[in-house]
Amino acid sequence: DGGAPVTSRKQRIPFRDFSTLNAEDREMGERNKVNGEVVNIFKVLMQNPKLARNWSRFAGYILNGQSLPARDREILILRIGWLNQAAYEWEQHVRIGKAAGLSDDEIDRIGKGPKHGWDKHDAALLQAADDLREKSVVADETWNQLSQRYSVEQMMDAVFTIGQYNLVSWALNSFGVPLDGYLPGANKNA
Repeated sequence: DGGAPVTSRKQRIPFRDFSTLNAEDREMGERNKVNGEVVNIFKVLMQNPKLARNWSRFAGYILNGQSLPARDREILILRIGWLNQAAYEWEQHVRIGKAAGLSDDEIDRIGKGPKHGWDKHDAALLQAADDLREKSVVADETWNQLSQRYSVEQMMDAVFTIGQYNLVSWALNSFGVPLDGYLPGANKNA
């Protein structure tokens, strides 16, 4: 229990050769770089530029435009990524979660779940991901706990954050997107 997802998956969809894209699509894909390299999820998603363009608008809102504090958002993303054993999502968001203020201990405990040393609010964030994954609805008790701190807008953003990263987990796992070289787990499967 806890720790990083270890399930590795074979790459099913190859990286797009960006030289085969029109200028607009190439520019869109190249907006998603770390260390000067397009991140692997976009190298794969650009096999379907129309999908990538439409999904990116929503994904951008969830990652950068929504109402939740960054730390809370990352707890939700990491928990649903861990529940789905989505190693790519996990590794990317450990990096982002640390930048949002999560400690190594907290990141480890996200994998262990809501009953491992969290305050009531943080436990409810983890439980919301568990509730949605297990029953497709946030339980009343979880909802009531989160509602003590969150506005209606934030409650909506919390559910959509879990849903967005559940979808992303499914895509990453099914497409077999390999870890980017800068991610800590990248060399384990090399």
